[in-house]
Amino acid sequence: MAARVSAEQANRTLLHRQHLLERADEDAIEVIDRCVGLQAQDPQAPFFALWSRIADFDPGELDELLLDRETVRMPLQRGTVFLMDALDARWIRPAVQAVFDAALARTHLPRLGDVDVDEVVALARTEFAEHAAEDGLSGAALRAALNRRWPQVPAEALAAVVRGRLPLVQTPPRGLWGRSGAPAFRLLDDWIGPGEPAVTDDEARKDLIRMYLRGFGPASAKAIAGWTGLTGLTPFLKAMDADWEVVTYVGPDGGELYDLEGLSLVDGEVAAPVRLIAPFDQVLVANADRDRIAAPEVYRATVTPNGRSPGFVLVDGRLVGTWQLVEGRVELTELVDVQPAQRAEVEREAAALADFAAR
Repeated sequence: MAARVSAEQANRTLLHRQHLLERADEDAIEVIDRCVGLQAQDPQAPFFALWSRIADFDPGELDELLLDRETVRMPLQRGTVFLMDALDARWIRPAVQAVFDAALARTHLPRLGDVDVDEVVALARTEFAEHAAEDGLSGAALRAALNRRWPQVPAEALAAVVRGRLPLVQTPPRGLWGRSGAPAFRLLDDWIGPGEPAVTDDEARKDLIRMYLRGFGPASAKAIAGWTGLTGLTPFLKAMDADWEVVTYVGPDGGELYDLEGLSLVDGEVAAPVRLIAPFDQVLVANADRDRIAAPEVYRATVTPNGRSPGFVLVDGRLVGTWQLVEGRVELTELVDVQPAQRAEVEREAAALADFAAR
């Protein structure tokens, strides 16, 4: 009979694996790998994610990883922009191609009329090759080139086909600390150098499961599917269970949870310090097991009409509020009543975050 995981154990184990119980004294690339990448649709969010996870984090370290092309910002899981180890991105991108195909079929392919998709992709490859000596091809330049060839088709639909069919990196300076600018793109292999994906097909899906459980387990099959954007993963989980590669637990709600064999749970009594975590932080956003961190009604109060994300405030491992930068200050919004001592700790952490943001 499967052992039961308490709500407290699930919370503390997730925080531990995401380096939110104790800041790591390690290189940023190692933490990025353990966290299975960082959501990066907000270009500055990964810096705040690493600040909350690494002791004395220097944003220049992440800038160097991006400029040295050891990490990349590109659409991966669910089609969402992630900051990821470049070598992992090489095999993850083809592993989640089905996500991009489904989005194209649902929204953009019907707008092409009789235009051949392969011709669109071939023209885009030519454009990227002609701009290979540059830091990237801008979205505007790509749309213009496509629209010159197919003026009868909406330029955004043509560009969406390219983004969905080709592994495109958003190149610096976008994504650097304190920098901004419109996205510019390069093909992944042109940016980091050619190479073969480390894994393919079924083994790639199993590796995605392994990575997720290492960073987020124990987790439900729904959470794994929600993170990857892929369906049909349960047979892989069952096969890995039969091979003694994963173990199963009964979750706090009675549902089935999976974890990697050999990984331990954290005692639910372990103290959890206050943390101010990044906008779009993956412990909350797009996490089907979000209830380990947040009550549903509290999380709903953080969702904005424009799809932007605030930063999140965790007290005793639970979501209690949000933060945002306003003219150099960290503005706090309390969604759950906290004790005065806890509020003082939140304010100290907010002051430290403001100092970091000013660097």
